[in-house]
Amino acid sequence: MKQWIKIQRIPGVLASAYEKATRLAVESYYSQVADEIASSFATGAILDLGTGPGYLPVEIVRRKPEISLIGIDLSRKLIHMAQANAAKAGFSHQIQFKFGNAAKLGFDDDLFDMVISTGMLHSLKDPVRVLKEIYRVLKNGGQAWIFDPAKVASDADLLKWKASLTSRERFFLWIFKMLGLHKPVVTYHRNQVIPMLEAAGFSEYRIEEKNKEIRIKLKK
Repeated sequence: MKQWIKIQRIPGVLASAYEKATRLAVESYYSQVADEIASSFATGAILDLGTGPGYLPVEIVRRKPEISLIGIDLSRKLIHMAQANAAKAGFSHQIQFKFGNAAKLGFDDDLFDMVISTGMLHSLKDPVRVLKEIYRVLKNGGQAWIFDPAKVASDADLLKWKASLTSRERFFLWIFKMLGLHKPVVTYHRNQVIPMLEAAGFSEYRIEEKNKEIRIKLKK
């Protein structure tokens, strides 16, 4: 049986392929999540964990320019892409993108009104540690929304993405799969998530499971 190695960041050689996939999902996924966040959150500071190329922060600020937002990611290449995307959208002043580890956030306690994450939970080696960090940096009364795995693409989008890949990108995707460096997405279920949340200090939460995506909404 093949042993898969869990990796927590998008390797640099695959950053461009990942960016293409998320770009295709702006209308089908990130815009919808941004609508939901904007309708529930008027103003304040948001932290986006595993921000990737930054399309979700851009869509949020497009709807609510008064929000300040920081996105972090373990991939420096994706952070550079996110900075370029924010600049192109004219939101460089409202959004900051930084290299950072969600398991060891370099922020003070009780700093953010909201923490968000899409498609990151399943890739974490120590999800409880990350959840504890989320709890620490949230203000009292603050919320965390964790959607995983992000249902970012339809079958049509997947075909379009594959068609857009260069031969170099296809080659590295194949190499990572053959070496066991690509883990198939496995969805956490409610009974697996609840002990993690409670171990991190959260006692107020709502969990929804729909179309193989789990949506966790927490309040500190």
